[in-house]
Amino acid sequence: MANVITTISQYLVLGFMVVYVLDCFAYFTAKDRSKRTSNLRVQMFCIFVVHFLSHVCLFLNEDGNMMIIVYYLIEIFIAIMYIILYHIAYRHASRLLTNNIAFLMLIGYTMLLRLNTKLAVKQFILASAGLIACAFIPLLLGKFPQVRGWRNFFAIAGILFLITTLIPGLKLTMYGSSNWISIAGISIQPMEFVKILFIFFAASSLVKVNEFKELVINACIAIAFMLILILENDFGAVFLFYITYIMMVYLATSRPIFAIGGIAMMVLAIFVGYILFKHSLFAHIIVRVRAWKDPFAYQQTDGYQVSESLFGIGTGGFIGSGLGRGMPYLIPVAESDFIFSAICEEMGVAFGLELILIYVSSFIAMANVAMKCKDPFYKYVTFGISVTYIMQVFLNIGGATKFIPSTGVTLPLVSYGVSSVFSTLIMFAIVQYTYTLVSKEVDDFEDEKYRIIQKARRQRAREFAGNAPGNAGPSRERTQNQ
Repeated sequence: MANVITTISQYLVLGFMVVYVLDCFAYFTAKDRSKRTSNLRVQMFCIFVVHFLSHVCLFLNEDGNMMIIVYYLIEIFIAIMYIILYHIAYRHASRLLTNNIAFLMLIGYTMLLRLNTKLAVKQFILASAGLIACAFIPLLLGKFPQVRGWRNFFAIAGILFLITTLIPGLKLTMYGSSNWISIAGISIQPMEFVKILFIFFAASSLVKVNEFKELVINACIAIAFMLILILENDFGAVFLFYITYIMMVYLATSRPIFAIGGIAMMVLAIFVGYILFKHSLFAHIIVRVRAWKDPFAYQQTDGYQVSESLFGIGTGGFIGSGLGRGMPYLIPVAESDFIFSAICEEMGVAFGLELILIYVSSFIAMANVAMKCKDPFYKYVTFGISVTYIMQVFLNIGGATKFIPSTGVTLPLVSYGVSSVFSTLIMFAIVQYTYTLVSKEVDDFEDEKYRIIQKARRQRAREFAGNAPGNAGPSRERTQNQ
């Protein structure tokens, strides 16, 4: 009986995921607000059903562990309260983004509950605290408009925070990269927060750039961030920072030469760096490239992670083996770097593809509001966040599926990692503030448009009343006779 219910649940989950994804993109084409609101309500229902069915599968395949039901009730309650209360507090915020945030976090909780209960509980508690803390960010940004002028602060704070990973006693090396610090037994990845400071630095710099010389100076400061990341052997973060900066410069200048030249310089830097530092800085990268080129040739050594990732995805097939019925624990670091592979194994490749589309819909929503924003600072900030977000998704899933070498970047809101979840929630909160700015601009425009139309209608009504036969004034001839 459990097998029948699990199989039926798998198909139902995929069906409701399709409905959710379709509503994500229907949101952009809806012609009126009522249609968008209807789509968003359907999404909330899909969130509830998918999460419920996933926990039913876990419950049946984990020998009826009642704690799974308890976790489900608490998680769905927090998610629903977050969606409702957030839009009571911020009427102009994007409901699509809040739906996606809740949905992605619930998927992450579910998969972590399957892989490691202790990590799932820790992630849920700290991420829920992050939701509460980040709810105040749009309010704070509205109170401090001078933040756009803090270029030097963002540069200095970001570089100093990154340098902490090079301090003996603080730095922590994991999986070949020294991009962690440990404080009182708590592991923190500074890069996750520095990328936000970096985006703010780039945006405040680009707003003030008037000469090519200033652009070069700002580029040198941006390179300083990346050099520290190179010393940490965190080349995934280097790529993330570089692409984000190049795209922000292109948006600010509208000159393709900067984008093309930036990519050409990146290729040249990699080539030269490989020749000069092949056996030092690039030793870690060589291992990952070798594993990427032919993971099965090094299945028991360097290619073990990628090989097991591909085995997991292939074993699950299109609909997956079912939550609790696969062997995702065989995939190394399945709870963070390779959680996409674990999801595909038990929930199906189709579910993985639909998950990618949810990420893409969030990216489109963020990029769209960035293009509509009239404030150049928040236009650049929001665009930078959207690029960082989608590139992080690309680096994680690309590494898990052997599309690119593994970079150690987490999957936003799904992978285990408190630093990653917190930084992503902060970025979404900043984007929500931009949404409120754009929505208010649209409302002000609509109000002004309405006032102009009403004024024109009143003017036409007065003219019509003045020209009506019964309202004709005294003629010139009658006046003269009198």
